Amino acid sequence: MTKGNKEVLVLKGENIAAYGFGRDHPFGPDRHDAFHAELQRSGVADLVDLRAAGSATREELLTFHSAEFIDTVTSRCEIGEGFLDGGDTPAQQGIAEAASAVVGAAIHAMESIMAGRVRRAFVPIAGLHHAGRKHVAGFCVFNDCGVVIELLRARHGLRRVAYVDIDAHHGDGVFYAFENDPDLCCIDIHEDGHYLYPGTGHAFETGSGIAAGTKLNIPLRPGAGDAEFRGAWPLVESFLESAEPEFILLQCGADSLDGDPITHLKYSPDSHAYAAGRLCAIADKFCAGRLLAVGGGGYNRSNLAKAWTAVVGALVRHS
Repeated sequence: MTKGNKEVLVLKGENIAAYGFGRDHPFGPDRHDAFHAELQRSGVADLVDLRAAGSATREELLTFHSAEFIDTVTSRCEIGEGFLDGGDTPAQQGIAEAASAVVGAAIHAMESIMAGRVRRAFVPIAGLHHAGRKHVAGFCVFNDCGVVIELLRARHGLRRVAYVDIDAHHGDGVFYAFENDPDLCCIDIHEDGHYLYPGTGHAFETGSGIAAGTKLNIPLRPGAGDAEFRGAWPLVESFLESAEPEFILLQCGADSLDGDPITHLKYSPDSHAYAAGRLCAIADKFCAGRLLAVGGGGYNRSNLAKAWTAVVGALVRHS
């Protein structure tokens, strides 16, 4: 792909950069700039379309979250005291607005893909996969992934959406929101929940009711690296081939890289580049190329910058 044919969109903006909980918190607001500095340094920034986006509307948030939940988050953040969950996610002033901006960025990226303006997109500060429909959890206030999935259906009539999550933590907020949904193909490779928050994502969890068999959890033991990730990947592709998705959403948390301060996996950025590249091929086969990647976790700034730049590089090479 040349500079004159930018088929990959990357989101950038002060509004999404504001999603963070201070310098002493693992999810600090410096994560956005750490990634964009590496994207620029690597030269990949010159090959993509860099844009900012507005915030999600209340109506858009309501496609996934309840009205009571949205109102509670907003009011508690206005006060700016305590936590929105059991102690991980501060009720900080401005966080509700920043969280809405994160969702807005993911929606903008999805709509750009659906309109055919780009084939792939990446949103660095997004992938807030722990937030449930009615609760905050694990640094995640509003679940942009859940909103995107619901809007793909409500606005565009898509049914078969695939959600692939390679963050070290299980994407419980997405998994359980769609556990009974047979049309949401959910694939999650993560550190075994016996050792890591949120303690879910066991291999026997494959969906419930009419959705039984439509979810794939692949827990890896602490210390697993690129070899183990590549060893598990054929299961991902086989599962996706069977699902024949119309859109692929990739949550590519960088906390699965070696050296993250709160997890125990040992991937290199090569795993993230490999996953993104392989998903591009599957998206081309089933989804008219439609692939949206969102950053997710990652608390070593050098790691997240390199992993996400590797993802964007793979999107560029395969577009």
